[in-house]
Amino acid sequence: MTKPLLAKRIFALFASLAAVGALTLVLMDQLVMPLYTQHGEGVTVPDVKNLSLDEAQARFEAVGLRSDVYDQRPNEVLPPGHVMDQTPTGGTIVKPNRKVYLMISAETRPTVGMPNLIGNSLDNARIQLQVRGLQLGTIAYESSPYRNSVLSQSVAPGSDIRRNARVDLVIGDGVGQRRVAMPTLTGLRLPAAQLRIREAGLYVGDITYEASRLYPAGIVIRTNPASADSLFEGTSIHLTVTEDPNVQEVIDVGVATDSIPNPRMP
Repeated sequence: MTKPLLAKRIFALFASLAAVGALTLVLMDQLVMPLYTQHGEGVTVPDVKNLSLDEAQARFEAVGLRSDVYDQRPNEVLPPGHVMDQTPTGGTIVKPNRKVYLMISAETRPTVGMPNLIGNSLDNARIQLQVRGLQLGTIAYESSPYRNSVLSQSVAPGSDIRRNARVDLVIGDGVGQRRVAMPTLTGLRLPAAQLRIREAGLYVGDITYEASRLYPAGIVIRTNPASADSLFEGTSIHLTVTEDPNVQEVIDVGVATDSIPNPRMP
């Protein structure tokens, strides 16, 4: 074989190898590498904030993504086990099978110490609950001479209670079970009648005025109830008091009553 012929064959061989190499590179670049790296493909990350963990995981699986919980924190708005945050955020384009990291609401919520409300007025108890992030629940009334006072609470004082929880209260209606003698009030001046009512364990109810020429102003002429041997402790007694018939309008200043709606008064 002559040298020129051998050289041509060697050249042809190298040319063929070069062509095969070039074709291999093209195949690797256009077919194999895209399959390996998934170049040019992408998945939009779903926004799963505020969803339950189960629902979030289902949405990720539906688009070919994975998820993992990296943190749990207390949350006063979301129920336990709901997504608070995610990385990457919703709407981001990522490669398939990418893992999305989730922060979810903790199973336990912040707690506060339950105050002792017994003996406080209803208004004061309501304020104490509010400043601790608690809510007033149902209010039940029970026979007691301690009107509008907290008798019991649904959560024991000093115990831990979840924020935003409701606390039920039992309030005294101001009417006890013990009966007391009905004091004699007609003919007394108003301040003396008020004092006698309170000393008997009763309450001063409504005070109305009536013009009279038979008695001086400020004298008790009628009571409601009008007469009784005894009354339940805490019952309100309403008074009718005389006024000067020449006075067209009386501005009631400084006359105190203990009047609160009483279930035992007509």
